[in-house]
Amino acid sequence: MRIAFDAKRAAQNRTGLGNYSRFVIRILQRYYPDDMQLLYVPNPRKTQYLGSDLTSSGRVSLRFPQGFWKRLRSLWRVWGVTADTKREGCDVFHGLSNELPLNVRKAGCRKVVTIHDLIFVHCPEYYHWIDRKVYDFKFRRACRNADVVVAVSEYTKREIMRYYGTPEHKIRVVYQGCDPAFAATVPQEKADEVRCRYQLPSRFVLYVGSIEKRKNLMLVAKAFAESRELQASGLKVVAVGKRTAYTDEIIRYLCAKGIDNRFLFFHNVPFADLPSFYCSATVFVYPSRIEGFGIPLLEAITAGVPAIGCTGSCLEEAGGPDSIYVNPDDYHAMAQAIIRVANDPVQRKSMTDKGKAYARRFSDETLARQLHEIYIK
Repeated sequence: MRIAFDAKRAAQNRTGLGNYSRFVIRILQRYYPDDMQLLYVPNPRKTQYLGSDLTSSGRVSLRFPQGFWKRLRSLWRVWGVTADTKREGCDVFHGLSNELPLNVRKAGCRKVVTIHDLIFVHCPEYYHWIDRKVYDFKFRRACRNADVVVAVSEYTKREIMRYYGTPEHKIRVVYQGCDPAFAATVPQEKADEVRCRYQLPSRFVLYVGSIEKRKNLMLVAKAFAESRELQASGLKVVAVGKRTAYTDEIIRYLCAKGIDNRFLFFHNVPFADLPSFYCSATVFVYPSRIEGFGIPLLEAITAGVPAIGCTGSCLEEAGGPDSIYVNPDDYHAMAQAIIRVANDPVQRKSMTDKGKAYARRFSDETLARQLHEIYIK
């Protein structure tokens, strides 16, 4: 089978859509090595995240714009690539990041698109109006033109049906797994070295994700500000993620409450250090108001960290039934959840064991098989 991938995000994005794209390419290479993968990338100078682990196989080829398309790379991705995939005799075209070429129906192959979320529709306040218009056009058209729409969660599936009227029979839910590095045991020397280099506290609450308003880290700040028990616990919060204006808002709040010394912010942490952050944490929190899936929660339970999320979207699908979930506006409940997990070793052990068991359902082999079945049916 010859599979064409829109690999722009795989080549250029460090997190989010890039991680998902590389994940799909990697697991399909591993479990279906006889398939030919054609990675369509608009800019040959921007392939920094396509490492040799993805491109060294003789069954993987990168494709770039040729001829006059070199001057129209963005247009090539949404228009010109279709003729290329047809000429290459591709059996499947998979848009990994919410969109398909506008003329993909002329490709003469099976058309699959992964839709990650419709947050821009559900919560328009988090997006600029022009971005919402562009996203809505691309996503809606991709859902209409695709033979199969892959949703990354049951929640996203319901959103696609609700907002775009896509029939249920056309949608398949295939979850995203997380990198195997989070399931591996971190050598003690590595964990100690990372803890020392970042000067991590002995007991801390970990958050991983962009520090933006939708992710709702302010809930944890309010939990610490209003809970005497949390303040007396000695716990600190370690937040790892992209800095935004919302980060400054949280810092101003912490300073006003006199607890800015309880929060440590780290930006641009190398991926190789992340497993050490997880394995050193006492509790993991992911207070996001809305997600398409919630990979950091899955990373946490895979790494054996008791996890706390929020209700309202899909986080229960990522964290499983034995993680704890609170209302995204209830800082009292968040404070109590953190205290309970941090101070009860029996509950911690139970959450850790059951979380690891739940995480096994997101194995690479299972997810690769589910995707491959979509390609051939």
